[in-house]
Amino acid sequence: MDFLTQILLPDRLTAVVDVGANPIDGDPPYKAMLAAGLCEVLGFEPQAEALARLQKMAGPRERYLPHALGDGTSRTLHVCDLEGMTSLLVPDPARLALFNLFPIWGGVKNTIPVSSRRLDDISEITQLDFLKMDIQGSERDVLTHGKAKLADAVAIQTEVSFITLYEGQPTLGEMDVMMRELGFLPHCFAELKVWPLAPTIVSSQPNKGLRQLLEADLVYVRDFTRAENMSPEQWKHLALIAHHCYGSVDLAARAINMLTQLGVVPANAAEHYLSSLAPRKAN
Repeated sequence: MDFLTQILLPDRLTAVVDVGANPIDGDPPYKAMLAAGLCEVLGFEPQAEALARLQKMAGPRERYLPHALGDGTSRTLHVCDLEGMTSLLVPDPARLALFNLFPIWGGVKNTIPVSSRRLDDISEITQLDFLKMDIQGSERDVLTHGKAKLADAVAIQTEVSFITLYEGQPTLGEMDVMMRELGFLPHCFAELKVWPLAPTIVSSQPNKGLRQLLEADLVYVRDFTRAENMSPEQWKHLALIAHHCYGSVDLAARAINMLTQLGVVPANAAEHYLSSLAPRKAN
């Protein structure tokens, strides 16, 4: 048991739901928690090949289902030349043409009819502390039809777009308004992507960005301004996610201090946590 878990003593493992679990952009933010046995993951991936890879590599605390999450209606999955651009939304050729490589990557090579599932209707989700989404523009539908499941969530990492690439895709501003209405505040960028505007190519690298913002993975956390905004168990899972997923020592310490206000952990718990992070001097 790691030191932070010893301080917090949560009642259960952190419950992670990963929508669009195909790890095309590298390791998920919860990898360290999963490796340490601190969380359980329920993932969703409608692309058959990607799902098969996830299921083959899954550990004992991981489960992956083939559902496409959205508004619960019959939809079409647009399979693009670049696997990571596959979406329930239709790629917008005019927007793709603004950026190098995207007209090629965003070409639709196949369409598959799917029955989308509402997050609130997924019976396999019994707890939800941390929601991660990367589903190319359908994130708003998941939130709209998942408010009951998200009632106890403390962190959401969602992809947001500064320049939308799909028809009907919400902008960063629209997503931010919705997240705040759900009771979440922006915390950090897990990833920020800049991309060159076509046809400019720098250093013979068509993907070498200059200044133009394209998209980001933005982390929102439940309103941390007052102790009463969360239950003790929520504060505990927020501290664990902040520490292990994002290295957000200040947010983890604040969560511990809120637990002190609620009478759950000793008054010096945050001090002990911070001191545990200080590098030890060699003898």
